[in-house]
Amino acid sequence: MSDLSVWIVIAGLTLVTVATRSAFLVLGERFALPERVQHGLRYAPACALVALIAPELVVSNGTLALSLANPKLMAGLAAGGVMLGTRSMMAAMAVGMLVFAGLRHFAG
Repeated sequence: MSDLSVWIVIAGLTLVTVATRSAFLVLGERFALPERVQHGLRYAPACALVALIAPELVVSNGTLALSLANPKLMAGLAAGGVMLGTRSMMAAMAVGMLVFAGLRHFAG
């Protein structure tokens, strides 16, 4: 690709991003999202977080590692269990880090 092509692609992507993100601000109350769409959008942050974290937990050295020997997966499961049980983000992070550090320390 030439330099001009790269800049055209960057400009196009910028315009599309600005248009889609500002549409809700510009349209405001004139355009109401259906109730079903609004309900679905409430789960978007959680889905994005899972999409970012899950691959890191289940992939080790480029391969799928769904075993008890995977310290990241075990720490993630422990943190998830604590979060479901206590609804405390700080407790979930602390338990996850402790489990991960412990498994790494004793496995290595």
